Amino acid sequence: MTILLLGSGGREHAFAWKMMQSSKCTQLFVAPGNAGTAAIATNIALNPTDFESIKKFVLDKKVEMVVVGPEDPLVLGIYDFFINNADLKNIPVIGPSKEGAKLEGSKEYAKEFLIKHQIPTAAYASFTAETVKEGFEFLETLSPPYVLKADGLAAGKGVVILTDLAEAKAELKSMLVDQKFGQASTKVVIEEFLDGIELSCFVLTDGKNYKILPTAKDYKRIGDGDTGLNTGGMGAVSPVPFADAALMEKIETRIVKPTINGLQKDGIVYKGFIFIGLINVKGEPMVIEYNVRMGDPETEVVLPRIQSDLVELFQAVANEKLETVSLQIDNRTAATIMVVSGGYPETFEKGKEITGIDSIKDSLVFHAGTKLDLNAIVSNGGRVLAITSFGTDFEEAIKKSYQNIEKLHFDKMYFRKDIGFDL
Repeated sequence: MTILLLGSGGREHAFAWKMMQSSKCTQLFVAPGNAGTAAIATNIALNPTDFESIKKFVLDKKVEMVVVGPEDPLVLGIYDFFINNADLKNIPVIGPSKEGAKLEGSKEYAKEFLIKHQIPTAAYASFTAETVKEGFEFLETLSPPYVLKADGLAAGKGVVILTDLAEAKAELKSMLVDQKFGQASTKVVIEEFLDGIELSCFVLTDGKNYKILPTAKDYKRIGDGDTGLNTGGMGAVSPVPFADAALMEKIETRIVKPTINGLQKDGIVYKGFIFIGLINVKGEPMVIEYNVRMGDPETEVVLPRIQSDLVELFQAVANEKLETVSLQIDNRTAATIMVVSGGYPETFEKGKEITGIDSIKDSLVFHAGTKLDLNAIVSNGGRVLAITSFGTDFEEAIKKSYQNIEKLHFDKMYFRKDIGFDL
């Protein structure tokens, strides 16, 4: 079948790499893609949120399935655009409906869903510029640290955790009144701080049935020791060593099943991935957030561990027959390290020539922010490459990735030296 994949990051290169292994995928287009996807599929200069152009392309090229990588097209309603269009309605879109995508598009909506369906999560309240004084009063009732979340999409940077009450009040004012995150922070959710260790649970669902994919843990801060600014993610490990059978059983019964049942009870159409950001508080899993797509860089460690045919899984999702397909997982550990542009997540330069990719052995190289410039591969984003390796345990996998990173070079290249340090 002919498939269109939307997106341009490391997650999309990993999807393309995995889908191209399927005998069911005869042609793969990636919009807009990167230098990595260009080597294995056909890149198309299309904006993933330009639905009319996507429609024209899909009909012209007789595309038979659309797989959505990033959150923006989902939150803007690409699933609904297809299902409500006579020419497109029979082409499956792997991703939730616009209503389902609100689980990521609005932090407040997600918290209301969690409370309604009695899924364990932190206590919260939400505020606007008009109620900023009530926000200050709510902060005074909490013990530090203080967790402030922009309600809308802020590219993974809309969550601030502060230990000082005065700073937290100033940050709340900055987000609501000064619109620090623009439209994303016209509403801010303040949450009780949960003390524990985080992990990510990924679920693929057809709306009725589900498969729990391998767990992963990512590292969001730019600096070693989890210091500095939040990023889109600096590395990831799968599986999570502390996610034993007992914890996974709690996650499934208390969180995954009530989430899928909640979607059905609320009449929300959902055919795609649910990323559940969890925190393990003294052996009790609680939900921090939902994302409505795969995470990045977690995709770069989760997909390599899936041995099943990904396109076959997607077809089962589209046909609501996910229970008929088995999910085979590689028992080895996978670890990925992100190589980023100097200055990221703040100001950074693009267009730096990357060398050494061809000399990497025994690791997978997933392109995140790259493009082709004549015959050279150059940097084209903050996060540039993800180096993924397998090992018998996370130490071995991480070591292999670091050894291969030594072969890479571009001007002002940076990476964290301590991925997995807390495990």
